[in-house]
Amino acid sequence: MLQPLLRAEITLAPPQELGEGPLGRRRVIPITGGSFRGERLAGRVLPGGADWQVLRADGVAELDARYSLETEDGALIYVRNFGLRHGPADVMRKLAAGEAVGPSAYYMRTTPRFETGAKRYLWLNKMLCVATGARRAAAVELEVFEIL
Repeated sequence: MLQPLLRAEITLAPPQELGEGPLGRRRVIPITGGSFRGERLAGRVLPGGADWQVLRADGVAELDARYSLETEDGALIYVRNFGLRHGPADVMRKLAAGEAVGPSAYYMRTTPRFETGAKRYLWLNKMLCVATGARRAAAVELEVFEIL
């Protein structure tokens, strides 16, 4: 069973294209900020994280984002979010060009893990989550669910 945990909008800088490597086309997308809100926590996404992506030969983007959240009451939470994004070639070309594409036109699923030392949020260290995502021109929107 899934329970909504939070919704986030994560703002992004333009990708740093590193070129073709042994695993595929490597790129780093810096995280510049954003916000998140749920019933049990809310706050902002801190700048300084990034998504280290590999674009595989089969058209799948492996997402590996690492960043920090700061809650409204000042707690810091580390996030490591691994996932996959893929879809029809024409849809993925539109996304890459920054065009608006509905999230139902492609697959974007992630598995965020949380880590914190803040006592009031220690429950985050003990859960597994899944998320659905949408890529926008300069942001990512995530809807995160706790697996009960």
